Amino acid sequence: MLNTNLKPFSIKRKTLLPVVQGGMGVGISAHKLAGTVASLGAMGTISSVDLRRHHPDLMAQTGKSRDKALIDSVNLIALDREIQAANRIAAGGGMVAVNIMRAVAEYAAYVRQACESGAEAVVVGAGLPLDLPELTADHPDVALIPILSDARGIALVLKKWMRKNRLPDAIVIENPRHAAGHLGAARLEDVDQPQFAFPVVLEATLALFRELGIERERIPLIAAGGIHTHGQLSELLAMGASAVQLGTAFAVSEEGDAHINFKKVLAGARPEDIVTFMSVAGLPARGVRTPWLANYLEKEEKLQRKAGPKECTVGFDCLHQCGLRDGMAKAGQFCIDTRLAFALEGDVRRGLFFRGAEPLPFGSQIRPVKDLIEFLLTGRQPGDDPAFQATVHAAA
Repeated sequence: MLNTNLKPFSIKRKTLLPVVQGGMGVGISAHKLAGTVASLGAMGTISSVDLRRHHPDLMAQTGKSRDKALIDSVNLIALDREIQAANRIAAGGGMVAVNIMRAVAEYAAYVRQACESGAEAVVVGAGLPLDLPELTADHPDVALIPILSDARGIALVLKKWMRKNRLPDAIVIENPRHAAGHLGAARLEDVDQPQFAFPVVLEATLALFRELGIERERIPLIAAGGIHTHGQLSELLAMGASAVQLGTAFAVSEEGDAHINFKKVLAGARPEDIVTFMSVAGLPARGVRTPWLANYLEKEEKLQRKAGPKECTVGFDCLHQCGLRDGMAKAGQFCIDTRLAFALEGDVRRGLFFRGAEPLPFGSQIRPVKDLIEFLLTGRQPGDDPAFQATVHAAA
């Protein structure tokens, strides 16, 4: 574990640095990134979505297939491989988690596979995971971590789970005003609502703990969205958070599992390049205005007017509800799996590149994960102080 004066936090008897790497799909946070983060004493997270794209043999079987059952089965094989590979890199350090969207059709299968393959935590967002305790009942040692955005959602999950004699092992509080990818708000106009601000949610959640008789230390709160400095990390810990979660900053690291072009698009994006729009999942999302997204947004209104049910364009049916397939006029009208896969491969012209709204810790630089974690923990740029560097490396 890296050396820091900041208080660590614990999940399932594991002591972790107060920095969490968020899950990012398709394939952006796979075994290399998650395993490296964990090896340094923090929580690394694999995104479960369509991981076959990291495995040429599995893509050879399914790249042109429209057989949903076959695609689903090889994705479980890929998830198993990625978890095991991440655990080898972690070598017992930190914690390897798997992020699973509640909105995906194979949510339950991904949860079970993650537990069976050795994930130490299951993190669920893009919907309320009210059934997660039942799905993981045979794996009591796996930490359960919902991603929620406001005190109302946290109260609902806590009260439902308490009736099942289960509590979350941590809660990620994601602010949709700043986060990347799918956001925890129902509508675009809700993204900036004040009930999502960290001081509001943290204070209300700690009050809810007192009301429900839950000890403050029992459920660590992890603040996510827009964090990019040591000062922000320290402020959030002082407010009652136990840790912070970052996504984009880890996505552009040297160990990030995506193509170098993906990292350059995210790292080089200017504030005016970042836009919020409706995803096919029926949730607001945030990404970089690349050529495909700019062209799509110009046509979005027309496409939504013409929305109507149709067959899945790739036969994958990855989402429970898909704006394109199900004709949801208020949702996005594009194949999200295809667009995210283009981004993973570094196709700047055709890809969908999710990104947070805030600056990155190292600007447009692509640096190692270790540099990022050290900067967040200390506020100092790695390499600035040779004596400090020697201390950090000795403690690692």
